[in-house]
Order: sequence, then structure tokens, then C-alpha cells
Amino acid sequence: MLPVRCCTRVCYVVQGFIMTSPYFVQNRSVITRSASQTAGCTPAASVRAKLTNRRRNENPVSPVPVKVEVEEKRVSELTSSSLPLSAGHELLHQATVQPKTESLPQYPHSRRRRQLKVEYEKDEGVSPMKTEHWEPPDWRKQLGFIREMRSGRDAPVDNMGAEKCYDPEAPAHVRRFQVLVSLMLSSQTKDQVTAAAMQKLRAHGCTLENILATDDEKLGKLIYPVGFWRNKVKYLKLTSAMLQKEFGGDIPNSVEGLVRLPGVGPKMAHLAMDIAWDQVSGIGVDTHVHRISNRLGWLTKPTKNPEETRKALEEWLPRDLWSEINWLLVGFGQQVCLPINPLCSVCLNQHSCPSAHKSSPEKRPKAGSPHSPSPTSSFKIKSEPEQEAALKYEMINKELQPTPVSPTRKRRLKSKVNS
Repeated sequence: MLPVRCCTRVCYVVQGFIMTSPYFVQNRSVITRSASQTAGCTPAASVRAKLTNRRRNENPVSPVPVKVEVEEKRVSELTSSSLPLSAGHELLHQATVQPKTESLPQYPHSRRRRQLKVEYEKDEGVSPMKTEHWEPPDWRKQLGFIREMRSGRDAPVDNMGAEKCYDPEAPAHVRRFQVLVSLMLSSQTKDQVTAAAMQKLRAHGCTLENILATDDEKLGKLIYPVGFWRNKVKYLKLTSAMLQKEFGGDIPNSVEGLVRLPGVGPKMAHLAMDIAWDQVSGIGVDTHVHRISNRLGWLTKPTKNPEETRKALEEWLPRDLWSEINWLLVGFGQQVCLPINPLCSVCLNQHSCPSAHKSSPEKRPKAGSPHSPSPTSSFKIKSEPEQEAALKYEMINKELQPTPVSPTRKRRLKSKVNS
């Protein structure tokens, strides 16, 4: 018979073994009942025998995987160091019941989660999404009405434009040179004046060699009275010399080469490419096309100069209309859509044009001119008829009003009456 002290030690050893061993965790209820039955002074041999018999009766426990044992060891260390006893048993129970097949990194809750960067693979076969194509409302209907109004082809541009100013019997390079000269002279000039100047030049000999051989004074008399004729004389001489030196006596066949010439702008270059070379490179926009495009609302926003209008029109207008739109709008601007006081009452687009029946603003006198009112004057200047009427009105009022009587005269009148 072992002493009581030894039995107590054996019980403590058995209890500690039960708390740490996974086998006894699964069979805690059995061990606890046996321990309660043998509480007190139970011999070590009887305890060992009972445990041996119970092991024989129970089914053998399947071996735990290696990773589960490693997980149990880690949990037991956490339990013994920082976690309470009950939490450690729960972790052990979870580890044995649901063994992990793959070890995943565990991050503390205080650490912020990384944001994922989503990247898309570029599909070479898929075309990029096209933006919505803008076009003005009712522009086809308006263009059809303009064609109907221009069906007579009786505008000045139809009979005296650049297409009618060259000599059709001249060689090809001479015809192209005459087209370029007529376009240079047409800037800031009416078609009637340009046609008359070209007629005199053709009678003199409108060739590259003759222009270079003619002195400036004679050339100025031939092209007078086109707008800015002195500057155009210089441009004609410089352009002719440049064509002879760099382009072999012919005009360039590209817009880039044409705009290099003195006095040639984008409008002239695109028209020269269309008329001389029969190539559509862009829209020729002059003052008429610029004005009418803004009046009809054919632009996403109002433009300030013809070059901006050209770029805005080319963004939406079909390319097969680029050659036609110039002579259509130029003739329409010469006959109906005039710069000042347009004839909206006879225009077929008066119901769809946003600028219809809006008279052009009158030209105001410049500041400081005799006709401009003084900035400090707030009264209205009356015309001569208004001044005469006001003067007559004042004279009539004076005659109707009684004349004031002095006090001495009143006394004299009273003395006369009393006497």
C-alpha cells in the first residue's frame, strides 16, 4: 500500500498527462470518471491496469498526420505561454477535428490589407471603341435646299471664279500657273474685279516668264484695282521666281509645297489642289463659307477665322462633299445669305436656320469720330424736326402764361378803379 503522498503525486501526473496528450483529450470523459472513482489514495498499479484494460477495449486511434502534430505543438506552446487553458483546449480540438492540409500565412488584424492592382490584357484583335460621331441636325436637308437655290448656277463665282479664269488652250503647266495667279488675286477681292484683272494679264501673257520679265509698275497697272494690289505684285514676283528655281516652272502638287509660296494660304492651296491637280486635299473656306457655316450651326462651337472653320467642317462633313461645298456656299453667300441684311424671307432654310430673320448688326462709329456720342453725355441728341417742334411748343406756352404784375402796378390799378 503506497502512502497518500505518493498517490497524490501519481494523480497529478495522470492529470497533467490527460491535459496535454491528444489521445486523452478525445477520451477525457472516460479518464475523468475513472479518476473520480479512484480519487483519494488509489494505487499506481491499479490505475495502470485499468488504463491498460480500457485501451484494449477501445478501438485503436488512427495516427494523426505530421502537420497536425506540428500544429498541436505550436498551439500547446501558445497555450502554455500566453493563452488561457480553455482557449488552448479549443485550439487543440479544432486542430484534431479539422486538420489543415495547407499552411497559409496568418496576418494580425492590425495589419492593413494590401490593395490589389487590376490589370487588363490588351487584345490585339479587338478594335478600340470609337467615339460618337457628331453632326449638325438637319444638315442634309439644309444642304439639299442650298443645292436647289443654286441650281441656276448664275452667281458670280459660277461665271468668274478661278475655274473660269485660266486659258483652256494653254499647256497644262501654264493652266495650273494661271489658276494659282487667279486665286492669289481673289483674296479680299470680288470675283468681277478678279476676272477683269486676269483678262488683262492673259492678254499681256500670263506665264511664269512674262511675269518675271514685267516690271512692278506695269504689273501693278495690269492687276489694279484688286485688293492690296501693291502687296500682290511683290507676291507674284517672288512666287514666280520660287517656282522657276525650286519646282521646275510648275506649281507644287501638295498642300505643304503650295503654302510655302509667298501670298498663298491654306484656302488657296486646297482650291489649287482641287482645280489644278484634280485632287481633294481639304475644304477651301473663304469668308462666305466661314460666315454661312456659323449661321447654319454646322460647327460644334462658333469659330473666329476661316482656318478654324475648315478644321471643324472636316471633322464631320463627308469627304465626297469637300469639293462641292465651296462653290455651293460661295454662290449662296453672294446671292441669298449676304454679309449684311441677308435675304432670309426668300431662303428655303429660314425655318431650320438658327440665325434666320436676325438682321446683321449695324456698323457703329469708332470712338472719337464726329458721329460718335460723347461718353459723358447722357442726353439724346434731337434731330432738326424735333428741335423745331420743341421750340414752337415753348413759344406757345409762353404766350398762354399770364405775365407777372409788379406790386407798384397793382397799386396804380387799384387807385384807378377806386377813382
